[in-house]
Amino acid sequence: MFFGRFLGGNSFEQTYRCYPSSFIDKPNLEAGDKIIMPPSALDRLAFLHIQYPMLFELHNDATNRISHCGVLEFVAEEGTIYMPYWMMQNMLLQEGDVVRVKNATLPKGTYVKLQPHTSDFLDISNPKAILETTLRNFSCLTTGDSIMVAYNNKKYYIDIIETKPASAISIIETDCEVDFAPPLDYKEPVKPSVSNIPSKVSTDKVTSVEKEPEPKFTPFTGGGKRLDGKPAKQQAPATTTDKDLQIGSDGKQQSTAAGSSGSGGPIRQKAGKLVFGSSGNTSTSKETQKIAAKEKEPEQTKKEEAKFQAFTGKKYSLKA
Repeated sequence: MFFGRFLGGNSFEQTYRCYPSSFIDKPNLEAGDKIIMPPSALDRLAFLHIQYPMLFELHNDATNRISHCGVLEFVAEEGTIYMPYWMMQNMLLQEGDVVRVKNATLPKGTYVKLQPHTSDFLDISNPKAILETTLRNFSCLTTGDSIMVAYNNKKYYIDIIETKPASAISIIETDCEVDFAPPLDYKEPVKPSVSNIPSKVSTDKVTSVEKEPEPKFTPFTGGGKRLDGKPAKQQAPATTTDKDLQIGSDGKQQSTAAGSSGSGGPIRQKAGKLVFGSSGNTSTSKETQKIAAKEKEPEQTKKEEAKFQAFTGKKYSLKA
């Protein structure tokens, strides 16, 4: 059944009933935006002075939806056209609905912004190459449409958000800049809050490091030396150990060899030991004092001889 009319001049407008591409057994029709028209449309277009490639504007008057497409073949039955199923979904068309077809002239596109429906499209190894291969089967793009990209037995739907320089553009033999918007199901990663971070580290995981013992300070060690360079006659006192020294109640160190603090008799000392807090002088200390006094006497006489004496020496006269 034939619908519509042909208009004179350079315009073509015809009404057809639309059916999906599965009715004509052409599955490759789903990979682009081209339709199949009857041979009578080709006869009418041949007499019109229209621009090539042929582009058409599709109208669904029931829902006021508009889209654009190209033409693949002129082999459909009269009064019918076959369209990709995704295009029928964009225009809210059912099988056998009436659609109005009109020839159109579209500018070459310079910019298009796309938005995938799902994030799975971005998981493809090379989505840019897949998109370029798919768009080779398209002749035009319309803002607001959703195109279908088939890859690896899966269908990906992409929205046309923006096109320049017009709302409908031709992408045949043109360099077009493509931009992507975040997918519709994209969610920004949630940053971990400070409260979720454990404030204390489990003590079971902390390994204790054993510290090396620090060397203890031992007083009065080493040998004595004389200022005049002569060898010391007395032997250096032996070092005291922790066992020989004790700390009294007044905080001072006392020797264990000093006996009890209340005894008033002479204190017996061991050789090579130092005693703190003893009140009596032993015989050994007296002998050492006498020897030290004898050694100092010759040193003092030598120092007195070496003293400077004024007005000594020979006298000279300035006269010849």
